Order: sequence, then C-alpha cells, then structure tokens
Amino acid sequence: MFCDNLISLRKLNGLSQEELAEQLNVSRQTLSKYETGESLPDIDRCKQLAEIFGVTLDDLVNYDSAATGLNVPPKGKHAFGLVTVGDKGQIVIPAKARKIFNIQPGDRLIVLGDEAQGLALLSEKDFLAMVRSFRTQGE
Repeated sequence: MFCDNLISLRKLNGLSQEELAEQLNVSRQTLSKYETGESLPDIDRCKQLAEIFGVTLDDLVNYDSAATGLNVPPKGKHAFGLVTVGDKGQIVIPAKARKIFNIQPGDRLIVLGDEAQGLALLSEKDFLAMVRSFRTQGE
C-alpha cells in the first residue's frame, strides 16, 4: 500500500522522482527504492512525505486505494468506501465514519440533496446551529 500511495501521490502532485527526492533530501535512487518497496523510509521521512502531500501519516501508509477505487484523500477529507442501499432505502454508515464524526445510535441526521452534486448528511445539532447562525446574520 505505501509504495502505491507514494507513487500515486507523487504523480498527482506533478513531481518527478528527482524533485521529490530533493525535497526529502535523499537521492533519487533512495526514493526509487521506496517506490519499489525495496526499502522503507524512517518515520521522520514518512511524516515529511505526509506533510508534502497534505495527507495523514496513517493514510500515506495504510490507505487501500484498491478497496475504494480512489486516491489517498487530503488531510481532513475521508473516503469511507462503498455502502449498499437496502430495500427500504437504508444505508449503514461505516464504523470509521461513525467514530470520526461521533455518530451514536439514536442520533438524528439531516439528509440534504443537490441533483448536480449528490447527497450530504449533517447531524441535527449541527444543522440547527447553522440555521441559527444564518438567522442572526440576517438580523
């Protein structure tokens, strides 16, 4: 995963091996070894790579692009994978999403839709806070 993520992120950012190696203060050959899996960078270099690409260290090392069909997401953005819509239109929110957004059983979510951009879920509490802020701005 790391090797594939490194190659993908380097190319997405329009960097050659030489350019990225220079930013890391390593040789192009060393970077090539990272990309082929022949060697792995130390934790400090991994942190540096994550900062260069604007991704989390965890996603740089562990993100499985094959599972989602998507590239490593930017820091703070998430791709939780696919969900299946049940017969009655229900979906199961992935555990990682529930944990990150602190979604508990019984919580109420607002479903918003834009025909051009898709669906969005917001917690009822956050949605109501947003409405209140719009009201106070209009006064």
